[in-house]
Amino acid sequence: MAHLMPKKPKPTTLTTILRAEAPLLGGAVTNAIFFTVGKGWTEDFSHPFLTVVLFGWLFAVMVWCAFGVVRHAEVLAEHLGEPYGTLILTIAVISIEVAIMATVMLHGGPNPTLPRETVFAVLMIVLNGMVGASVVIGALRHRQQQYNLQGAVAFLAVITCLSVISLVLPTFTVSTPDHSLTVLQSVVFGTLTALLYGGFLLIQTMRHSAFFTEAERAPAARRGAGAQAQHGTSHGPTYSIPVHAILLVATLLPVVLLSKPLANVIDYGIEELRAPTALGGILIAILVLSPEGLSSLQAARRNQLQRSVNLSLGSALSTIGLTIPTMIVISLMTGAPLELGLTPVDTILLVLTLFISQMTFSGAPTNILLGGVHLVLFAAFIVLIFNP
Repeated sequence: MAHLMPKKPKPTTLTTILRAEAPLLGGAVTNAIFFTVGKGWTEDFSHPFLTVVLFGWLFAVMVWCAFGVVRHAEVLAEHLGEPYGTLILTIAVISIEVAIMATVMLHGGPNPTLPRETVFAVLMIVLNGMVGASVVIGALRHRQQQYNLQGAVAFLAVITCLSVISLVLPTFTVSTPDHSLTVLQSVVFGTLTALLYGGFLLIQTMRHSAFFTEAERAPAARRGAGAQAQHGTSHGPTYSIPVHAILLVATLLPVVLLSKPLANVIDYGIEELRAPTALGGILIAILVLSPEGLSSLQAARRNQLQRSVNLSLGSALSTIGLTIPTMIVISLMTGAPLELGLTPVDTILLVLTLFISQMTFSGAPTNILLGGVHLVLFAAFIVLIFNP
């Protein structure tokens, strides 16, 4: 029975603290370089090799910082419990996307479709890539997995409503010649989106918080999950809740500041390679979702499907609930062009994804076939980007 005893935490030393906070230090150093001696590096692209190196550097550091943000968010999650834990993690990660989109709209060249492409890419990556991979990994290890049906239904109802209002309706409105919104439509749709998302947060954290906690499982499954949690990966040194909250914001700040240099490099690369404009949105979505996607996969592997559902569906909902109203406000205040309506092909793919998601979380335990269906849709999404 000795192997079941919890391990004693390792003593916290300066070395362990520096190692744990390396993302914050790396982000701070990178910002210091790019805003001093390297200020003009992302404005002069006469050397293609240097441009590739700059993109790799910026992207790697920003992803590294995103993982640092997740570390602090997960420690806070353990202290606060569900659903507050995944909510903190989701909002912390999606705020990176909002910051990048705002930076591009305020400082970059006119790119009215980038917010739409980014939001759509996040939805496809989350609802098909993350959900599909999580269900498959969980099924391979545990055959079938349970989740809280009421929470999944609440997520999907709000995601379906907001995604159709924000991304599908503008395609068919006739008040403008393109896929943009009129001022009245922008105000009403943006306000409704923010209000519904805010109402959902109140439901999730107060009135019906039990909808988003682990569903009842067999005693053996609960014991297995408890043992896995006990022997789970360590988050490194832990501090007080206020310290983790401060470090979370501090680690997030370098990502926000580096958004403009990265946007310049991405815009140049897409133009030079004559790549699809949607590729920029995909790169931003990958940057934003990489740490959260890993957390979702790990949760499914540990037979904690409810946490995986909260992370994945919460990411999709927060993307619409936070990004769309922010982009609409920026567009109205600055006059920056914004087109939210999807193309007909993307509209069909989104509607099909929402329909399959409703079937996946219809009440029955998940299985490997359902995960495979989502991965097929994700593969179709990737193919259609480069060969529409």
